Amino acid sequence: MSVSDLVASFAIFAAKQEGSEEVTPDHILLGCLRTISRFGIARIGPWGVDLEALGVDWIRRPEGPTPKVAYSSAAVELFDRAARIAGAEGRRKVEVSDLLAAFAGEERGLMGRLKRRHGITNASWRTAISRIDEDATESRKRSTNGSESGEREYLTPEEAAEALGIHVQTMRGYIRTERVPAFRLAGERAIRIRRSDLEKILEPLKG
Repeated sequence: MSVSDLVASFAIFAAKQEGSEEVTPDHILLGCLRTISRFGIARIGPWGVDLEALGVDWIRRPEGPTPKVAYSSAAVELFDRAARIAGAEGRRKVEVSDLLAAFAGEERGLMGRLKRRHGITNASWRTAISRIDEDATESRKRSTNGSESGEREYLTPEEAAEALGIHVQTMRGYIRTERVPAFRLAGERAIRIRRSDLEKILEPLKG
């Protein structure tokens, strides 16, 4: 799952939790913050945004394929703006930093409230976002299990599928048929696959 897909997944999850029939810019911003957060705190420059205070269940992750939902016209405009920002940087792929940068001029909704609460300006937000990829890389390094390779031992179905270069539904099929051993977190629906068990579905190419 790409970063932009993960943002969309969290945004849809936030919309569903609110009972909203469409995804708005507020949901997209929540999706961005959830994507870059650690322990429910999204660090952007000097500001720490508490997702719990915004009503976000930061422990739960959306599972299964992302459902199709309607996007508000304002949300579509935001995605278009992020695509133009990525294009200005010479990239075709929209990253979470592009989406966050697209909020720099927003004064309404959740972004407006964050600006007023933290004294954020258009320029200070863009300055902080310019370092977001660097900060995210450091965060990923800190969140590893300390192994020399920096790879976590247990993966989500999406991460396992990405590691093998297959579709996540194919991986879920392997789990259902027990072709790949999988584990469930106690008392939760979340599934994890041991990285070493992925080798069980690989076989030497003969001939």
